[in-house]
Amino acid sequence: MTLPDYTEYDTRLAAYAVIVEPRDGVEHLLLALWKEGRARRWTLPGGGVELRESVEDGVIREVREESGYDVALDGLLGLDTRVFEPVQRRSGSDRHLKAVRILYRAHVVGGELTQEIDATTEEARWVPLVEVRRLPRVQLVDVAVRLHRSDAGR
Repeated sequence: MTLPDYTEYDTRLAAYAVIVEPRDGVEHLLLALWKEGRARRWTLPGGGVELRESVEDGVIREVREESGYDVALDGLLGLDTRVFEPVQRRSGSDRHLKAVRILYRAHVVGGELTQEIDATTEEARWVPLVEVRRLPRVQLVDVAVRLHRSDAGR
């Protein structure tokens, strides 16, 4: 199989926040419920970076939109890439998509937990880290949990 040249596929730059807080002595991860048609899966707060904004500003904006929280970034946690086949794309495009996803450690500095209205996410929730694996979730959540655990062990 011949892979497409870089000019023959789309790239999407996105940034996500990995926000873990102790609550009642248990680590909780902030997640957002992503909706795609009838499907609902948990993801990290974050998303696409707009053309004229920095990656850092993009993730801060996305967290605010999806959760109601203002956050400060604590540093780069990791990078994940994934290739989507044309049949996997919601847009109906006949081009492959390379998703470049930047994950930041972050913490809440203000705001309050709210729900996004008329958007791609419909709920934000603190979930005990040990319960995340039981949820219907996107693959990026597993990447974030693995990076968090490896970062915390340093």
